[in-house]
Amino acid sequence: MLSVLKRRFALYNTVFSKSIQDPEGFWKEASKGISWDKPFTKVLDSSHSPLYRWFPDGKLNMCYNCLDRHVLSGQGHNWGIIYDSPLTNCIVHYTYEELLEETQKLAGAMMYKHGIKKGDRVVIFMPMIPEAVISMLACARIGAIHSVVFAGFSAKELANRISESKAKLLITANAGVEPGKVTPFEPIVNEAVLMAESNMTCAENIPRIVVNRHLGVKFNLRPHRDHDFHEELMNSKPFESVVSVNSYDPLYILHTTGSTGKPKGIIRDTGGYAVALDNAMKWVYGINRGDVFWSAGDLAWVAGHTCSVYGPLLRGATSVLYEGKPVRTPDAGAWWRVIQQHEVKSVLVAPTGIRAIKKEDPSGKLMKKYNLDSIEHFGVVGERCDSDTLSWLQHRLPKKALINDQWWQTESGWPMISNQIGLEKFATMPGSATKPVPGWNIQIIKDNLQEADSNVTGKICVKLPTPPGFMLSLWENDEEFKKKYMTEVPGYYLSGDEGFKDDKGYFHIVGRTNDVINISGHRFRAAAYEESINFHPNVAECAVIGVIDEIRGEIPIALIVIKEGSDKTDDDITHELISKVRQDIGAVASLKTCIIVNKLPKTKDGKVPRLLLKKMANGDYYPANTVLENPEALEEIKEAFEKHGYPKVDYNLKE
Repeated sequence: MLSVLKRRFALYNTVFSKSIQDPEGFWKEASKGISWDKPFTKVLDSSHSPLYRWFPDGKLNMCYNCLDRHVLSGQGHNWGIIYDSPLTNCIVHYTYEELLEETQKLAGAMMYKHGIKKGDRVVIFMPMIPEAVISMLACARIGAIHSVVFAGFSAKELANRISESKAKLLITANAGVEPGKVTPFEPIVNEAVLMAESNMTCAENIPRIVVNRHLGVKFNLRPHRDHDFHEELMNSKPFESVVSVNSYDPLYILHTTGSTGKPKGIIRDTGGYAVALDNAMKWVYGINRGDVFWSAGDLAWVAGHTCSVYGPLLRGATSVLYEGKPVRTPDAGAWWRVIQQHEVKSVLVAPTGIRAIKKEDPSGKLMKKYNLDSIEHFGVVGERCDSDTLSWLQHRLPKKALINDQWWQTESGWPMISNQIGLEKFATMPGSATKPVPGWNIQIIKDNLQEADSNVTGKICVKLPTPPGFMLSLWENDEEFKKKYMTEVPGYYLSGDEGFKDDKGYFHIVGRTNDVINISGHRFRAAAYEESINFHPNVAECAVIGVIDEIRGEIPIALIVIKEGSDKTDDDITHELISKVRQDIGAVASLKTCIIVNKLPKTKDGKVPRLLLKKMANGDYYPANTVLENPEALEEIKEAFEKHGYPKVDYNLKE
């Protein structure tokens, strides 16, 4: 018995060490879980480093690996997706066979009727509904590249995605649903296509396939351009074959946030991603055929792509697709009801949701109504899980459930640092995401570009080569990819986060090194807020920072300098700016506080020290040792923060 335990607890070290010491041999073995149309003969092509290609001469199809092979092996009767929507009072189960049939029909309509072919781009602007998953899989089936856009975004953000991808087809719905509210999509779509630039004569003429959700909201279908989703399926010739693609061919474009300029679309490959997910779902989440996995994040984010669609379906598991909130649909017991009703084994949520539940049900009274014994893994992702939230979960979830703070990114595509129940369960440590997942050679790099010792904070980097499933590049911009991620620390991928590794090998994420604001797991660039605010004719300049919020993780506040001679009151300008940000970025952006000041602090080279301002607003100790052109501005901002209730503790501006 003792020897079995020793082997068990040596498994992580053995697997991880092999992945770092012999990455090509390791990933060759790991690739055996994927069905290849043409087996690869070369594991890694590093000839254009840091633009790596995994399994470069292999060919496959992602949709076949997610659906067809399970049906062909006699598993077609198993549930593939459970759609659970308390917002529409609807629960629908889809077997693998049913998913395959619907996907074949949509793929046929896209190919035969709309002329979509391998390499074409398709924008999907959809709520959390099964048709969104079917649309993603249909794109993969024919080799088209999908770009899924968050349904809460504004027309401007949708237009950016249409323009950058040069989309040839738009798949959308007539409306989205929130508690007590139905949002028509037609005005957003119409405005977006008018704003967009396209490779077509006019973006307005891009064909649209529209899901009618029968919510009392009309979407006016223009003849020859707009098409009803379900009519397309009924009338199409199913595409029963698949288009074989190169391993390095893009599966999707997914836009991430940056510190400057417009959001850039990262490119995810097909073969490397398939291999990485097939193994990561097994290592990290312990997911196998027939298990039920639930990722509560939106399909438009990387966790939605990885953990709601491709990851579970590659493993032959069941994925829960939840259209609802942690509270108000109908109460703070909603998530626990989902776990009990669908016997979820592994769950992935944002700590924002748990904090919202905790605020409404602090004692966990509603939680006690449900049997949560099916849970073996409870993952927290999207932002750092604070110790209070972790402790609250630990005292209420079944003791066998491993509560797991994870760290990964849109760029990585799959977990980078995590506890791994499929390999080895480590003790949970508050503030730590635990240890690197096999394949990720993560190092802490100091300012002198040397690897740091234990307990020394520095830049979190990944030593090259990056593993399969990592982003290929930025869409049509290899040079920006190299500049943004691969230049500052030669030989490493720069993650943009800071942290340290302790004496036990546990990694601790301290925070971002740039100005991204994380609202409920949604990441927004401060630059995007500032661009919107600066457009106002009465604004001279502004700086937007994120401040800690108990429920949402962070919320934005804007420091505004008004132009001299303005004929509007501060309140009027504030109201207009909040409305402008909502229009430009979307309701989820949630700017509610504008602080009017006379001047912003500036460094000698003219930059606003946003990190200093953020530390001040959050009450964190931060010595004001930056050489400022106008240090007197800090005292005014200190008083302005206090007037608005920031921070709750004192700080010393003079040290």
